[in-house]
Amino acid sequence: MVVTSTKELSDGAKILLGIQHLFAMFGSTVLVPALTGLNPSVALICAGIGTLIFHFATGHKVPVFVGSSFAFLAALQVTIKSYGIPATQGGIIAAGAVYLILALLVKLIGVKRVRNLFPPVVTGPVIVVIGLTLAPTGINMAKTNWLVAVFVLVIIVLVSIFAKGFFKLVPILIGLAGGYLLSIILTLTGVCPGLVDFQPIAEAPWISPFWSIGEFFTVPEFNLHAIALLAPIALVTFMEHIGDVTTNGSVVGKDFLEDPGLHKTLIGDGLATMAAGLLGGPANTTYSENTGVLAVTKIYDTVVLKIAAVFAICLGLFGKVGAVILCIPDAVKGGMSVVLFGMIAAVGMRTITEANLDFAHSRNLLITALILVFGLGLSAGVSIGNFQISGLFIAVVVGVITNKLLPLEE
Repeated sequence: MVVTSTKELSDGAKILLGIQHLFAMFGSTVLVPALTGLNPSVALICAGIGTLIFHFATGHKVPVFVGSSFAFLAALQVTIKSYGIPATQGGIIAAGAVYLILALLVKLIGVKRVRNLFPPVVTGPVIVVIGLTLAPTGINMAKTNWLVAVFVLVIIVLVSIFAKGFFKLVPILIGLAGGYLLSIILTLTGVCPGLVDFQPIAEAPWISPFWSIGEFFTVPEFNLHAIALLAPIALVTFMEHIGDVTTNGSVVGKDFLEDPGLHKTLIGDGLATMAAGLLGGPANTTYSENTGVLAVTKIYDTVVLKIAAVFAICLGLFGKVGAVILCIPDAVKGGMSVVLFGMIAAVGMRTITEANLDFAHSRNLLITALILVFGLGLSAGVSIGNFQISGLFIAVVVGVITNKLLPLEE
């Protein structure tokens, strides 16, 4: 059953599909503020607002969810500690402005020239790197309780293969619900005490209104030192953005670099990041986790992502509901992630296969090998002072350069 539009689905079905996307992005989006000292509730609200901004900027054509960017993590820790949250907000706004400048440059030079830098021999391995780089995160969560993780994984696989009708569209949500229920049973019966921590749920307020979150009323400061640390990171995430949008398009079967255009997706990311900086959240970026959900469900309607965005905003305002999701055990999320991240890597392999790349040619082998080694070998990133360069960025640069330098074989 392949449904690229939700017109034939009920409102309840659309909501469940949106919630499924919400669960995919939740953990990563709240982790960045948790590690940097920003407010997780604000981050959720900014992710929701940023996603809606992105869809407006791209003409509602690209099924993307934007959330907290890990590329800014190290720099955020430094700027918050050294210059404070207001200056950090100013730096994030400046990073968003760099996105807009890059969008203008892409518009001026043309997407065809940009596309020539990213043929299938580059994009295919890069997509594989995206999936496999995320894989250790899924495994590390899963191994906190293999029983629960494998239980979730089995449910997702069985539902994906054997379920009929609407149930086939929400395997991630069904797996998560089953795993959460099993975790609660194991906790209450004492088999795995502490697997689910109910205390945050009990302590969370039912409603956390805007006026109770101080960052919403903090005026950004434009400190040159903070800007110098944060703004250049947009050059790194620019390359990651191309990889993410290319991956998303490969899953959907459309060329989003051409329509709505790379410049518009960059504008969407830039405006979302500027909004986050203005409101006190971390910089936003497109999320591979949600692309994994698209690959599993084969539902590409942007309405579902916008429903997820609205729920993210609500979670930022309703503390009790957010706490319930926050308390989902890592093992449950790990079981989900094994499928989602594996699907992304599989899409990269499909991209290579569909391009009919001949690996009897040394050129294709070398380009692919270098992208995989640098992307996976440097998955933890490279630190230069307070500046963090991701392995994905290095892999993309290596792929682009070798593709241009190595001669085509006859």
